[in-house]
Amino acid sequence: MTRRLARFLPRRRRSSRPPRRLTALLLAVALLPLVPATAQAADPPVPPPSAPAARSAVAAMQPGWNLGNTYDAIPDETSWGNPPVTRALLQKVKSQGFKSIRLPVTWGIHQGAAPDYTIDPVWMAKVRQVVDWALDEDLYVLLNMHHDSWMWVNNLSKDHDAVLARYSATWTQIAAEFRGRSARLVFESINEPTFSDTSGDDENYRLLAELNKVTHRIVRDSGGGNTTRLLVLPTLYTNADQGRLDALATELADLRDPMVATTIHFYGWWPFSVNIAGYTRFDATSEQDLTATFDRAYNTFVARGIPVIIGEYALLAYDHNRPGIIQRGEQRKYFEFLGDYARRRNLTTMLWDAGQFLNRNTLQWRDPELFAQIRSSWTTRSGSASSDMVFLPKSSAITSRTLTLNPNGTDFQGLRHGSRNLVRGRDYTVSGNQLTLTAAALTELAGDRAHGVNATLEARFSRGVQWRIDVISYDRPVLSNALGSTSGLTIPTQFRGDMLATMEARYDDGSNAGPASWTSYQQWDTAFSAYTGDSIKLTSEFANSLKDASRVTLTFHFWSGATATYYVTKTGSTVTGRTV
Repeated sequence: MTRRLARFLPRRRRSSRPPRRLTALLLAVALLPLVPATAQAADPPVPPPSAPAARSAVAAMQPGWNLGNTYDAIPDETSWGNPPVTRALLQKVKSQGFKSIRLPVTWGIHQGAAPDYTIDPVWMAKVRQVVDWALDEDLYVLLNMHHDSWMWVNNLSKDHDAVLARYSATWTQIAAEFRGRSARLVFESINEPTFSDTSGDDENYRLLAELNKVTHRIVRDSGGGNTTRLLVLPTLYTNADQGRLDALATELADLRDPMVATTIHFYGWWPFSVNIAGYTRFDATSEQDLTATFDRAYNTFVARGIPVIIGEYALLAYDHNRPGIIQRGEQRKYFEFLGDYARRRNLTTMLWDAGQFLNRNTLQWRDPELFAQIRSSWTTRSGSASSDMVFLPKSSAITSRTLTLNPNGTDFQGLRHGSRNLVRGRDYTVSGNQLTLTAAALTELAGDRAHGVNATLEARFSRGVQWRIDVISYDRPVLSNALGSTSGLTIPTQFRGDMLATMEARYDDGSNAGPASWTSYQQWDTAFSAYTGDSIKLTSEFANSLKDASRVTLTFHFWSGATATYYVTKTGSTVTGRTV
């Protein structure tokens, strides 16, 4: 990782749920094609294809769901905000179309001392109960060693023998506990493997190969169903850069085990997935990053008969507690495209859900529309449009508005408002893929033109999930002067129907201001946020990054296309914000 890209690592999230772990964030950085993995000295050996049973098992696991932030939580299952697991939860997951669950487990904090490293029997019993419930529901289960990867396994290079002894003892106990379970129980050696104080990728690859080989030997030698149980082995960081894939291909060629699959993780083009550098849309760059990643996994493994599981996928900044970081329609486009392309590349996907998708207290989806989009993507494509919002300036006369349709292989069939079909030619026109809403129709839909959503339309396509379009009345947002400190600045804001998209920050000399000095467009949550209807907040991290006594010009970009200019100056520990 270059020094410049080291700045990409986001800080801990301010959220009611715990942050995604640092290794996942390292993964996100590694996904950037700007940082190619160390190239292999020569073409890696071609691993033998997996057995038909392995390929059919991975195919049968599609789609999968992660029981995240529960048994991987620290120190206990409810510590990160989720309730205890019930069988009803697993029944709900199955009823929604999922065929498998990934069960992340952090073992190390529930272990005794050396040399036995005995796993707490109460903890083991909890894990065993969930495994058995899931198997009884006819679900596949992918059981792993999770946060141990960065808590102690990462010290393998500097404390080799002790770490390897503990790792071996842990897997010996797991293998013994579950060797009698059905073949629908699958083992994953280690989550997001990372190593500290190494000389570079070559050493990292060697250490990971050693861990994977130890897991393989222990599981196969433990007897029972483990002799042929499917084993899932990760790349370094579970990243899909070609060097990582090639290193794992070399491992598989050495193991020559037909009951092995591989795994990577995917959280999207990093700037889009966290809203930085102006990447507020799922655009061609984000799309190309996804297709290139999935193509590499396909060409390296799937095309050679070795199945691939995307053991985690989502967006790094997606969180029901923090709406707005990634705009709703752009989220839907991302998940729709991901599901379709994974299907075309025969990749099994497992949604990372730490409680932000399925509310485990109510067993209801927090955003049913988004989940409907995810679910539909498993089998078909859905149409969309360039935006799911049409903004009408309240202070101006209403004129027609045009959106670009993205049929994605479907046929556009019309617009609907509630129970009423809009009339083509009168309410809207279509020319090629250009959908135009007439001024007359928008005037009727806007009603009294109160700030905010006045009406919601449904763009109907021949299959998949229909596309929502909100008709919104707005006026240019109004910001007010404010006084704060290096702890942060709250800017009183009248949004007046509009929504914040992103923020630019520059000094008077034109240079970038803020913690992400490599771009003028700062990261949502790291530098700023807007979660309430009355203010925009600048974070302490942003305030502390500013040069003393140097004025910063902020440009707030809103989804209507409007902008607002604001000036901030830090003097000692005082931060002053002004509109002029």
